[in-house]
Amino acid sequence: MLDSSDHGVAPSERSRLAVLGSPITHSLSPAIHRAAYATLGFDWEYDAVELSGESLPAFMAALDGRWRGLSLTMPLKRDVVPLLDWADPLVELVGGANTVVVTDAGLRGYNTDVEGAMRSFLDAGLAPLDSVWILGAGATAASLLVAAIRMGATTVTIFARTPQKAESLQQLGTSLGASVSIRPWVEAEAETQAPTIIMTTVPGGAMNLSFSESIRTSAALFDVAYDPWPSVVAQSWFDVGGRVISGHDLLINQAIAQVRIFAAGSPDVPLAREADAIDAMRAAIEPVSEQGHS
Repeated sequence: MLDSSDHGVAPSERSRLAVLGSPITHSLSPAIHRAAYATLGFDWEYDAVELSGESLPAFMAALDGRWRGLSLTMPLKRDVVPLLDWADPLVELVGGANTVVVTDAGLRGYNTDVEGAMRSFLDAGLAPLDSVWILGAGATAASLLVAAIRMGATTVTIFARTPQKAESLQQLGTSLGASVSIRPWVEAEAETQAPTIIMTTVPGGAMNLSFSESIRTSAALFDVAYDPWPSVVAQSWFDVGGRVISGHDLLINQAIAQVRIFAAGSPDVPLAREADAIDAMRAAIEPVSEQGHS
């Protein structure tokens, strides 16, 4: 296991990166990472690789000296953790990593979803938070839970199709000082008291709930799905003039933290021309992100 004194910067000759997951054909990560690298003058390549959890150990073991880093999406954020030589404390807290740096000393794992969500809340003017609902109980839900509590949320309700799967999230939220309850998935659409924000962490096609107009006009929606965009639930918010944080916002905010890590070995070291890189990332997906707004 690496210790934290290793600075975690990949050697300069390492120039290959990719996003791993399944399904992966819809991923916008290659577009936004390539746009950022071009703006920043990084001569790196970034691709998408279709990969299941079962195939992940062999893939990671075969990484050679050309590889600089990896982004991980569903269903690999938890699967990668036991394969790491060093994990950032945030990875250990939420139980998932979405970023891996390949160094001469081994594989270093990070979680930028928490930082990305916090930046998305701030960009939308939604800080501090108070009460939140989380729809879903997977790895992304854990990151959003931590982000929401760090942004002031004190009351969290998790709606899950299988409530037992949310018990670890309840324990996590309670350990961070929040009051966390678990409810069956279908009970969400019958609720009449709106929280500050509703965060849905399930793929767009798996979201089968509908909400009253009073909920949609009172609570902001944070929908991490972006394929298709707008999702059905996001469009229902747009239809009544509701406030929406899109999956594109989270995607870009977590990705710029990844680029920091790939460049400097830390999510806390700002990039030269970072604002320009973010503009380029947004421009790369602008035709997609603007669809459906009313």
